[in-house]
Amino acid sequence: MSVESKKPRETCCSKLKLFLFSLAFMYFSKAFGGAYMKSSITQIERRFDIPSSLIGVIDGSFEMGNLLVIAFVSYFGAKLHRPRLIGIGCLIMATGSFIIALPHLLQGPYKYETSMSHNTQVNSTENILPCLSNHSLTEKEDDIPDVAAVKACEKAAGSSMWIYVFLGNMLRGIGETPSMPLGISYLDDFSRQENTPFYLACIYTTGMLGPMIGFMLGSYLAKTYVDIGFVDLESITITYKDSRWVGAWWLGFIVNGALLLLSSIPFFFLPKSLPKQGEEDGSDKSTELSSLPEQVNFLPDENQDGEDKQSSVTFKEMVKDFIPSLRRLFRNSIYSMIILTNLVAVNGFVGMITFKPKFMEQIYGQAASRANFLIGIMNLPAVALGFITGGFVLKRFKLGVVGAARVSISASLGAFCMLSLQGFFHCDNAEVAGLTVAYQGYQQVSYDPSTLLAPCNTGCSCSLKHWDPVCAYNGITYASPCLAGCQTSTGTGKAMVFHNCSCIDTSMIAAANMSAVLGQCPRRTDCDSKFKIYMALSVLGAFISACGGTPGYIVLLRSIQPDLKSLSLGMQTLIVRTLGGIPPPIYFGALIDQTCLKWGTKQCGGRGACRLYDSNAFRLTFLGLTIGLCIVANMLWGVLYMKIVKRQKKLALRDQTKEKGVEGNRLSNGHANISIVKNKEDTNNESII
Repeated sequence: MSVESKKPRETCCSKLKLFLFSLAFMYFSKAFGGAYMKSSITQIERRFDIPSSLIGVIDGSFEMGNLLVIAFVSYFGAKLHRPRLIGIGCLIMATGSFIIALPHLLQGPYKYETSMSHNTQVNSTENILPCLSNHSLTEKEDDIPDVAAVKACEKAAGSSMWIYVFLGNMLRGIGETPSMPLGISYLDDFSRQENTPFYLACIYTTGMLGPMIGFMLGSYLAKTYVDIGFVDLESITITYKDSRWVGAWWLGFIVNGALLLLSSIPFFFLPKSLPKQGEEDGSDKSTELSSLPEQVNFLPDENQDGEDKQSSVTFKEMVKDFIPSLRRLFRNSIYSMIILTNLVAVNGFVGMITFKPKFMEQIYGQAASRANFLIGIMNLPAVALGFITGGFVLKRFKLGVVGAARVSISASLGAFCMLSLQGFFHCDNAEVAGLTVAYQGYQQVSYDPSTLLAPCNTGCSCSLKHWDPVCAYNGITYASPCLAGCQTSTGTGKAMVFHNCSCIDTSMIAAANMSAVLGQCPRRTDCDSKFKIYMALSVLGAFISACGGTPGYIVLLRSIQPDLKSLSLGMQTLIVRTLGGIPPPIYFGALIDQTCLKWGTKQCGGRGACRLYDSNAFRLTFLGLTIGLCIVANMLWGVLYMKIVKRQKKLALRDQTKEKGVEGNRLSNGHANISIVKNKEDTNNESII
């Protein structure tokens, strides 16, 4: 008997471990896709020539997909086959990833913006005259374009293909919906209570490997030209450091789709329910059907005869009970306060992580590939270590709800301090003639395109729309060879050098010669040291913030009724992702757009993606918004902590009162028993007499 009873328990444990492993791998795959999307935002923005506000809408489409189904999945899904629903979600996410990559196959080759004709800069080895080559171009720009011609051009260029990215990302959001509310509740239902924090830490730590690899792959592919295998790379005159460069962003989504397909397989072989971890077989069978009200449908396959009738009744009861359950949930003031606090904190986090690579590009002059690589290799391991530390602290010191809340609020305050310090270490604007410095060399910032013209280039009839930067030997960047007043050029492709540039000679800084090379000038040397300090503060802040992740989640799980666990997690995901995931990329992006100094030009005319930002205005906007939201989140954490302490005191007082009542009942029962014995003795004595 002992051998027979041991086997089911081992099977149960192995199935729970299989679910834990499957959920961790699925978290890895979906986190990989989410991080890769963040790392590819710059490439997608340049490929489709769209502003930051629209890229924010595309990024927010993931949460829009969540919004469509999260309430139904989290409530009704808890009564159904949870592992199977998670597996179906993985398949939907995989489909979304493949759809995101589809525009690359439907679009033609990428044609980057340039002030010179492609045949001149690529195939010709003869000297060209940049200063004189734009006469015909300027005249064409002044003409009113034909609307039909523009529409035909846009259709041919595939400028609206970003809609596929939007829809694919929305599908990813729909497919991701079951993973958190159903996966976490399934794990918490069938594992020991003291093991839940450790399991959560394992899942989130494994999940953090996904963003690491996602950002690192994003870094590698950002250096790989978008049309690799379809064009001659020797003919490309720009490098991956150029603001017009587009990497092979589509490849990562194909990899992510394959990973998600693989992660879906184990969930289709897991049972609807498991015995509670560590309990005896007899009690396991009873708890499987009776102690978990959300699993009334989890009947064995042998009872198939009466299942249809019971399931239909149960579904009606579920629909009837939905609104009352919501009322019960939101009457819990601590739960409502947790939602509000998370909402504000997530607004700041999502806005920051969406545009962090762009922030590193514009403020510190880092290439998109290097920014993604550093986030993947430094920030994300710090976050993973923070999750492990938070889970370890909870398990080691056996902290309750109040202790977990203390860890979370301390982590939030520490992260705020690190974020505030980052604002003091920044680089100056890139020196671009006519935009951030005058042609005479003194500092200025101009949003007016006419300042690109100066006496040194007025005779060249230069286009003011195009961005084709060249770096002069005096360290100043010029928006195009024509605007630098260059007369001749030598070489082809990336090795092209422009000579006799009249505007370079007028600079206050003594120039070694009047030549310029393709590309933007690097930042000053002191910018590197400031960037290192910024990265150190960023990594430390990421670690401190992540230390509060697992404790914060435990505060949520322990502050709600057990039968409302799945619904509460689902509603939290719904509200936080709707109001904390969709708006931040949009309003962060719209405000960042206001700091653009030089807009690019689309292939068919019109405003494209931003090429150069006012870095000081960008920094104040980006960090100001993030710090402001962090301050509000910390204030809400303070209120939440006081509410939690107050409730714990009430519960402790109630428990003491109950204990006193039980002791009183025992004493009264004891006195009653004594009196009964005495009465019996008296009657016996009377009968004897």
